[in-house]
Amino acid sequence: MRIIAGEFRSRRLITPKDDLTTRPIPDRVKESLFGLLRGHCEGATVFDGFAGTGALGLEAISRGAERCVFVERDKGAAEMLRQNIEALGVTDRCELVVGDALGPGALATAPRPLALAFMDPPYPLVREAVGWMRVRAQVEQLIKILRADGFVMLRTPWPFSLEKRDEGPLPRPVRRKKKGGEERWSLEKEEWERWAKRPVAEEPGPVQEEQPEVSIERTPADLSVPGATGPETHVYAATAVHLYQQEKRRSDEETT
Repeated sequence: MRIIAGEFRSRRLITPKDDLTTRPIPDRVKESLFGLLRGHCEGATVFDGFAGTGALGLEAISRGAERCVFVERDKGAAEMLRQNIEALGVTDRCELVVGDALGPGALATAPRPLALAFMDPPYPLVREAVGWMRVRAQVEQLIKILRADGFVMLRTPWPFSLEKRDEGPLPRPVRRKKKGGEERWSLEKEEWERWAKRPVAEEPGPVQEEQPEVSIERTPADLSVPGATGPETHVYAATAVHLYQQEKRRSDEETT
């Protein structure tokens, strides 16, 4: 992971050895994103939610942003971000908050007025209805503190749909005692047919429960955000970035 352009062009960032902690934005997607935001980084105030190791916020700093607040919940990723900030020598332009990017505390730290906000939440979070509702609500709050020419960027999987998992009932073995105190495991009558199809032909025990049958219902996500225009969506294979701006308000003269 590297800085693409600006003051720290080609400088490499410290990143995890795998993608289990963070999901770095690909360089080609980052380059395209900042091409879309050309001219909006100079002197900008920036909020980087779900910051990871700082790829987006530090790119903005390299391109002339005045200040960036980074919010990252994972302590390991936050420590790498701290090291990246120090290695670039930009501690005076950066603030690191270790916490929930969707909480009120994170919102309170966002610069005002805000020029750019990056929201790059984990894909499993936004695929769940409740998680998407929380992310969308925080984007709505960020929109409210944007400058008139500011942008909120949201990254999601693509195609973007909400998933509802319906897990079938698990068969529950029941412990029964026979005469003489012998314990045996058995199933309710309606469960025998399902258990008969199992590949291991053994009497069911407490650790031999059948795995649940899972069906996934997918519905397209509503990407609109109250108070915002957009999104302007740009798709890059299995990921997409969505750009929002504050909705233009009509003047009293225009509405009367």
